[in-house]
Amino acid sequence: MLSTKQRLKLEFICDRIAKSADVGIEDMIFAQKLAKANSSAGEMLRKARRAAANPDMQPGDFDDFLNQLDLGDPNPNNQRRQFESADDIADFFSQEKSDDWRQRD
Repeated sequence: MLSTKQRLKLEFICDRIAKSADVGIEDMIFAQKLAKANSSAGEMLRKARRAAANPDMQPGDFDDFLNQLDLGDPNPNNQRRQFESADDIADFFSQEKSDDWRQRD
């Protein structure tokens, strides 16, 4: 579970990432470690990275829909644009579990 102090710091960092502003290395290390240890923090960081990668994202469009559901890869180079089979669709909607996926947040 995130403490209030951790959550507020992470929200500040994610807001800067989403706006493509400079983020210090210490803050990025903090955010990455927190995201690895806590799935809620990881979700916040992925959403911020998607917003930074797609600055033209409008509320209600498809990219915003995927971002709100935390689906897909935040890196645009790894995103799928078409599917070859049903297995590709299943892979798209599956989420990779971290090494500590059995741990509760």
